[in-house]
Amino acid sequence: MSIDVIKPGLASSIQDKGREGHYHLGIPPSGGMDQRSLIAANLLLANHEGAAVLECALMGPELRFSEARKVAACGAEMTPRVNGEVRPLNEVFEVPAGATLSFDFVKAGARLYLAIEGGIDVPERLGSRSTYALGSLGGMQGRNLQAGDTLALLPAHGRASVGRRLPSSLVPAFSKQYQLRVVPGLYAHRLTSESQAQFYAEDWTVASEADRIGYRMKGGTRLSFIDREPPFGAGDDPSNIVDACYPIGSIQVPSGSEPIILHRDAVSGGGYAMIGTVISADMDTVGQIQPHQKVRFVQVTLEEALAARARYQEVLEQLRQMA
Repeated sequence: MSIDVIKPGLASSIQDKGREGHYHLGIPPSGGMDQRSLIAANLLLANHEGAAVLECALMGPELRFSEARKVAACGAEMTPRVNGEVRPLNEVFEVPAGATLSFDFVKAGARLYLAIEGGIDVPERLGSRSTYALGSLGGMQGRNLQAGDTLALLPAHGRASVGRRLPSSLVPAFSKQYQLRVVPGLYAHRLTSESQAQFYAEDWTVASEADRIGYRMKGGTRLSFIDREPPFGAGDDPSNIVDACYPIGSIQVPSGSEPIILHRDAVSGGGYAMIGTVISADMDTVGQIQPHQKVRFVQVTLEEALAARARYQEVLEQLRQMA
């Protein structure tokens, strides 16, 4: 059983839950930017929750199925079509043998997750099938899909039921403006108190440079750093530091002008000050924000971040109980 890629979409890649445990070697986790939607699509099909799926950004692919296979599409609102006929999101449906699966333009959200019964079969690299394009690792030869690719599939298990639907309470809601909760970072003290307050008080606009590596923000007031004598090993720019590790979700502001939220394909360290970190419970949301949409950062305590993480895990547990 295989699937032929007729059109690859804008940026479609094979992703699973990611490859943890190698960040200290400079290899990021990769995996789905919206983990909740990836897991939901797999569990609807009774796949293992970490099975490899297609992550489709802003514009979906066009795929031809050599044999009938059940699928589920969760995440961004891109209406699926089988031979031109509309099929539902967040629900299991079947693509007949020889049929073509395509998607309408995105209406809300940014990334759709297409799970296929059994999962996509590509070699595991460091324990994951996820694509890390910057390092040419995993997925389809370490890159996004291209026209003419053929996707191999693992055997269908026969446990998926057509019509099985995600409960409405577990379907994520999308907006045109988002609030992202932030824990102050290791170098927040480098900002003036006025600049710290302004960072959280203003709306920021997602730039066109918003991808798996990071989301750049524009439109806010340039941040001001406290004057200092640069330490040995740091550059002259006030946003420079002696190189340090970057957690996923950290916010760096090169030269104080355009904050960048690092995501699942980001480098593991560098020489820019991290003024805060978007909490883990909000990182799925980041992956669903479209370019040119508005973002407001909201400062929270570590205790509030941990409570949000616990609530997020409760949602994942509800998904698992559905399986």
